[in-house]
Amino acid sequence: MVKRVTREEAWKGEANCKICTLRDSVLFAGLEEKDFDHIHKPIEQLPLKPGDHLYHAGDRAEHMFTIRSGLVKLVQYLPDGSQRIVRLLRATDVTGMEALVGGEYQHDAIVMQETEVCVLPVDVVQRLSQENSALHQELMRRWQQALSEADLWITQLSTGSAKQRVARLLLKLVCDEDNRCELFNREDMGAILGITTETASRTVAEFKRKGLLQETTPNTYIADRARLMEVAEDI
Repeated sequence: MVKRVTREEAWKGEANCKICTLRDSVLFAGLEEKDFDHIHKPIEQLPLKPGDHLYHAGDRAEHMFTIRSGLVKLVQYLPDGSQRIVRLLRATDVTGMEALVGGEYQHDAIVMQETEVCVLPVDVVQRLSQENSALHQELMRRWQQALSEADLWITQLSTGSAKQRVARLLLKLVCDEDNRCELFNREDMGAILGITTETASRTVAEFKRKGLLQETTPNTYIADRARLMEVAEDI
């Protein structure tokens, strides 16, 4: 369920999709001018804080979400109570697509950094996709992207040594041409990679000592991509 925020905590406003600064890369990129006249339910912009939930596993799936900024983790809980992070979502990613086929959300979607999302009523998306072939094709592309990301998680982030897994995750987190990457707590790193928190901490500390990571501000680093690639590929 979408977390409702009070006026004291934050604002919540109706999005203007026509002038969205992310328009060229988000789900509604293919909409034409006439399509916006048929959006009768509001598309809400919602700011969220670390620890907030977009939805819980088992919630009735009634909305989809586009990440405008920030970072969100999709979490599944194992029978012993431990957690595995099965995907990370960043700007322009879409989540909650299981709402398109009814039923319930399959994961807990938990905010990791200051994040802003657009909340999309699923019936609006369904109707527009029926009327606009470009949106339908984009939905199919997003489904494939999610499947590819799941394959990546299994093949790259859940196999190999701890050093290889950490190096691959760091390479995935590099976010700009300056090779900056922003890390999160080591418990989450362990839950992503299937290693212990202690192992994640030791590995990051080793990478810092060897110069593969240079900390510029707390939890923000410049990554040596070439050397991380060597570790990731075990060269």
